Amino acid sequence: MTQSLEDYLEAIHLAIRDGGAAHVRGVAKALGVKMPSVVKAVRELRKLGLVIQDPYSPIELTAKGKRLANSVLRRHTLLRSFLIGLGVSERNADRDACLMEHILSAETIDKIRTHMGSSE
Repeated sequence: MTQSLEDYLEAIHLAIRDGGAAHVRGVAKALGVKMPSVVKAVRELRKLGLVIQDPYSPIELTAKGKRLANSVLRRHTLLRSFLIGLGVSERNADRDACLMEHILSAETIDKIRTHMGSSE
C-alpha cells in the first residue's frame, strides 16, 4: 500500500470517528486535494478490500480497513507525541509525524513506543 493511500485511509477513519461519516468532499478538504483524487483513491482502497462505498454515499471502512487505519493512526499519534516531547511545535510535529509514520520500520516504532512507556 502506498503512503498516499494510507493517508486517505487515515483521513476516512478520522472523518468517521469525528463526524460519523466520511464523504468525498470532506476527505478532499482534510487532505487538501481535489475530489477526483479522493474518488480515485477510494476506488483503489475498495479494490484492496479496505473500504465500501456506493455511488454518492458515505465511505465506510471494512473490518480490514479499520484495523489498518487504526494502525496508521496509532503510529501517527505516537510519533506526534514523541516529537512534541522533544520540543517540536505541534504544527510541525503533526506534519513530520505524517511523513515519518510511513517510512519508519516496525522496530523503530517499537523502540519509540518502549522509550515513551506506551503500550499501544
